Amino acid sequence: VRLVESGGGLVHPGGSLRLSCETSGFTLSLYTINWYRQVPGKERELILSVERSGPDRNVANSVKGRFTGSRNDDWNIVYLQMNNLKPEDTAIYYCNRVGDYWGPGTQVTVSS
Repeated sequence: VRLVESGGGLVHPGGSLRLSCETSGFTLSLYTINWYRQVPGKERELILSVERSGPDRNVANSVKGRFTGSRNDDWNIVYLQMNNLKPEDTAIYYCNRVGDYWGPGTQVTVSS
């Protein structure tokens, strides 16, 4: 089982990024995938859960209306679309196969 995040980088406040979580070694369509983020010195925060079908669940108040998840099970990839980014969104972003495997993370920095 492997998950690898990509798409992070430096963006100005108000900008957008789309993160990808490429998966392998399991049947993606059978699993919920979570997106988390972590700032050094703080606990890892659940942002949202990309369900097997239907809308995202567990959407954090801090990102509601700005971040959305999506997935393409045929391509084994899950996305996190982040709009109207704020400096407080700066963190390392992780995808997680619910309950067990994690990717190594990708850094997102929001700064002018």
